[in-house]
Amino acid sequence: MKRHTNLLCLGAAVALLNACAPVVNAPEPVLPVPEKKQVDWQKMETYAFVHFGLNTFNDREWGYGDSDPATFNPVKLDCEQWVQTFVNSGMKGVILTAKHHDGFCMFDSQYTDFSISRCAFKEHPKADVAKYVFEAFRKEGFMTGAYFSKPDWHNQDYWWDYFATPNRNVNYKIERHPEKWEAFKTYTHNQIGELMSNYGTIDILWLDGGWVSPRNNQDIDMPQIAAMARAKQPGLLVVDRTIHGKYENYQTPEQKIPYPWESCVTLTTDWGWVKNPVYKTPNRIISILMEVVAKGGNLLLGVGPTAEGLIEQPTVKRLQEIGRWMQKNGKAIYHTRITPNYHCGNVWFTADKNGRTLYALYALPEGETLPAVIEWEGNVPERGTSVRLLSTGQRMKWIERAGKVAVTLPAKLAGSTEPIALQFDTPLPKQNKK
Repeated sequence: MKRHTNLLCLGAAVALLNACAPVVNAPEPVLPVPEKKQVDWQKMETYAFVHFGLNTFNDREWGYGDSDPATFNPVKLDCEQWVQTFVNSGMKGVILTAKHHDGFCMFDSQYTDFSISRCAFKEHPKADVAKYVFEAFRKEGFMTGAYFSKPDWHNQDYWWDYFATPNRNVNYKIERHPEKWEAFKTYTHNQIGELMSNYGTIDILWLDGGWVSPRNNQDIDMPQIAAMARAKQPGLLVVDRTIHGKYENYQTPEQKIPYPWESCVTLTTDWGWVKNPVYKTPNRIISILMEVVAKGGNLLLGVGPTAEGLIEQPTVKRLQEIGRWMQKNGKAIYHTRITPNYHCGNVWFTADKNGRTLYALYALPEGETLPAVIEWEGNVPERGTSVRLLSTGQRMKWIERAGKVAVTLPAKLAGSTEPIALQFDTPLPKQNKK
């Protein structure tokens, strides 16, 4: 099993080998013991992060809670198109921004007027966007998650316009106005309760805004939130991101790759949809995915639908290219395990669950083509076995000298502009088995 460094329990049975030492009972787990949903999440390998909301209609990546909710009007909203686009790309799950920092709710909240129920779209049959999105993706077997911002820049009990400070952090002294902070805590708990109660099965509660925490004197009572949410959604994964501990079931840094768990990376240079976006190439995303999976993590790929409610064609085209590569090489990505020697130069390695097969994934640098010979150190194929191109099964010529492997690519493959995956057998350490 991939290393559950930050995900699971800190306790295990402790046996003391020193006969003179007193017997010590195994400590109780501090974090949740792995459940089926936690394992299913890790097997996804890649899934979509959909940034869609009021900001989409106001040419903003970040809103401050002061935009007119009436502007939200995705007249061509088509989540079936979203679903098909993500299915074709090889993704297995989706996170929707149910509420971003601006406080605009993509669900029908009874605790605010700043939501889809108060916009121009409110009479549309798909007005409850979160419900429509989650239902559409569940039909295709996707895991579903709700992104929820702990700070709320529209709510007067979080940012009070009485002081009108330029930034949107809490701008009053909580110790002087404890009633306002208690009102905000209640508001937050109630809204999370709505998401957990009224929108079917939710697999992940993805909480953003790590500055809302006891370390900043903004204690929102995460123990109570997590207990309530998990009571309503058994097996729920809770991600209180950047707040290390038992409410961060996995880590979620942005635009970089940690070891291990999930990396949030955008398809463009922006989180939500913008006009004339700057895209990452499909090869760049594939290379990032190779690195993420080789390190034991998942890739959460940010995609922003347009103001019409559609995934625009340049995005669809790039995701289709990624999907075509995944169809040919997905065996080296899905349900794989890490291996001790997981990286050498442009080559990343994953291991099959059979305990013998390794995959060497060549991450093609931007602007380069495949070399005539791919080399790496360690992970030497077992003598008498073959190295094959995963996408076709074609055998490759290979040699090994002093632990260094050189694989010669066929002439028609050398110079190609598409990353490749190779497959070969080698004995694997037993401890890498799940």
